[in-house]
Amino acid sequence: MSETNLKRTLTGRVVSDKMNKTVTVMVERRVKHPLYGKIVVRSAKYHAHDETNQYKTGDLVEISETRPVSKTKAWSVVRLVEAARII
Repeated sequence: MSETNLKRTLTGRVVSDKMNKTVTVMVERRVKHPLYGKIVVRSAKYHAHDETNQYKTGDLVEISETRPVSKTKAWSVVRLVEAARII
């Protein structure tokens, strides 16, 4: 039997890399307002494990659900989707 991947994956932007081995990732999603019908942007922040401290603020990354690593950290960074643009 083949096993399916039950871990959720999300894509978001790194908003903080100040902690050691941890990045804060903001994931934005667009939902339709139930009454007015306007598209509204909802966001959530997740702490994700970054073992090598290689991801910097502004990077677009994919995070995956893992077992809890600490009190607030239950996600880990899987891959870099797009590096931050330096202006």
